[in-house]
Amino acid sequence: SLMKGGTHTQSPSGVWCLLCCTHHVEGPTPLDGEAGAKGNKGNYGFPGLKGQKGAKGDTCDNGTKGDKGDRGDPGEPGAGGEQGDKGEKGDTGEKGFDRVWYNERRDYDPATGKFNCSVPGAYVFSYHVTVRGRPARLSLVASSRRVAKARDTLYGQDIDQASFLTILKLKVGDQVWLEVGKDWNGLYAGAEDDSVFTGFLLYPDGFEVLL
Repeated sequence: SLMKGGTHTQSPSGVWCLLCCTHHVEGPTPLDGEAGAKGNKGNYGFPGLKGQKGAKGDTCDNGTKGDKGDRGDPGEPGAGGEQGDKGEKGDTGEKGFDRVWYNERRDYDPATGKFNCSVPGAYVFSYHVTVRGRPARLSLVASSRRVAKARDTLYGQDIDQASFLTILKLKVGDQVWLEVGKDWNGLYAGAEDDSVFTGFLLYPDGFEVLL
């Protein structure tokens, strides 16, 4: 015999058999648990593979011109140039003094600016000149020999003056004059400034014997 819902039964052959049965019963719906704490940051991954070269982009329009940049630092000095050829010597000329104060023996010629010796002896010569506007280069010449030279490098409207005095022994026919450079002729005379050239006989030859 079989027992429904029991725990044992007897088969027709008289052998007892244990039967077990299970009934399925649904339990209550489980509740969601609370979120866990945030995990630690993971390690960096390995670099990815290099991508393929992209296609050439479209040509863009020209932009506006930028502002002027700052001035650069000075460059290194250039190499020195070669020295040029020496220039030719400039001409010189006699300086004439056309206003004569005293010339009794007519030994001074205003047309040439030269003194001509007619009496041998010792002479005193001097000049006092005014320089203005440009440089002046002066030479006192006796018998074609420069016995004294002077230079005044003056520029602009400034005024300067130069003086000189000497004693020369002359013989008949010797000439004495004041020579100026062609490009250095800054001698000046005006209402308040003069340029003067003076010469006179100190004593004739033979006079020193009488002394």
